[in-house]
Amino acid sequence: MKKRVGEVLPVVAMTLIFIVVYFFAILTVEPFENAGVQAFENPGDPTNIVYFLAILLGLTIVILLIARFWNKKVIHLFILAAVALTIFSMADPLFFLIVGEPFASALALILAFVMVILLVYYPEWYVVDTCGVLISVGAIAIFGISLTIPLVVSLLVVLAVYDALSVYKTKHMIDLADTVVDLKLPVLFVIPKTLPYSFREQVGGIKKKLEKNEERDAFFMGVGDVVLPGILVASCYRFAGKPLVCLSIVAGILVGFFFLMILVAKGKPQPGLPLLNTGAILGYILSSLFLYGGLVGFTF
Repeated sequence: MKKRVGEVLPVVAMTLIFIVVYFFAILTVEPFENAGVQAFENPGDPTNIVYFLAILLGLTIVILLIARFWNKKVIHLFILAAVALTIFSMADPLFFLIVGEPFASALALILAFVMVILLVYYPEWYVVDTCGVLISVGAIAIFGISLTIPLVVSLLVVLAVYDALSVYKTKHMIDLADTVVDLKLPVLFVIPKTLPYSFREQVGGIKKKLEKNEERDAFFMGVGDVVLPGILVASCYRFAGKPLVCLSIVAGILVGFFFLMILVAKGKPQPGLPLLNTGAILGYILSSLFLYGGLVGFTF
C-alpha cells in the first residue's frame, strides 16, 4: 500500500505543477507583452524556429562536452547564471505592475539573488522545484508571445521527434539528465516518493540507478517537458484569445502526461515530448474545430 501511494502521489503533485505553471504563465503573458519582453522581434518569422533549435542543440552539445572532457563546475556556473537572468527577466515586469521602477528591478534582482544562493548552498528538492516553477512560467510566457501558433505547432512536432531519438537512439538525453541531477540544478522537477527525502544528500545520478535496476527515491521530470508544450498554451492565449482552447490544450497535455506515466511505471526512461506535445496539438486542433469550426489563430 505504501509503495502504491509512493507511485501515485508524485503523479498528482506533478499534475498540480503543470496546472500552476500554465495558470501563472497565462497571467504573465500580457505584462510581458506590454513590457516588450520577447525572444524574437517578429513572432511570425519561420527562421525563429531555426534559431530556437540551434540554441537548444548548441547548449546540449556544450553541456555534454563540458561534462565529459572538462570541469562540471563550469556547467553549474553557466546554468546558475541562466537561472538568475531568467528569474530577473520574469520578475521585473511583474513587480513593475505593483511598485513601479526602480523598486521593481531591485526586487527582481533580490529574488534572483536569493534563488541562486539557495541553489548553491541549500539545493533541496523544494528549492529546486520552486526555482523550476519560476523559470517555467517565465519561459512559457516569453516564447508564447514570441512565436505564432503555426510556428509553435511546427516546433513541437520537431522537438517530439528529437526527444524520442535522444532517449531511444543516441541516449544523450539520459546523460544530460544524469549530469544536471548530480549537480543539483533546477533543470528537473524533483518529487519525492516518500518523506523524509533529501535531494541534497542524494549520491549518484539517474543513470547509475538504471544500470543497477535500483528503485529511485524520487520522481524526476524535465523542466522542458513542462515548458515546451506549454508554449502552445501561451501562444494560443496571445494570438487567438480563446481561453477554452487554451484549457483544452492544457487538458491534452495532461492526458499525454498520464499516458507517459503508464510507460514510466515500467521502470525505463521515456521521452516526454512525443506524448505531451501530441496531447497539446490534439487539444488545440480538436477544441478549435469543435468550438469554432476551424483552427483559431492559425495564420501565417
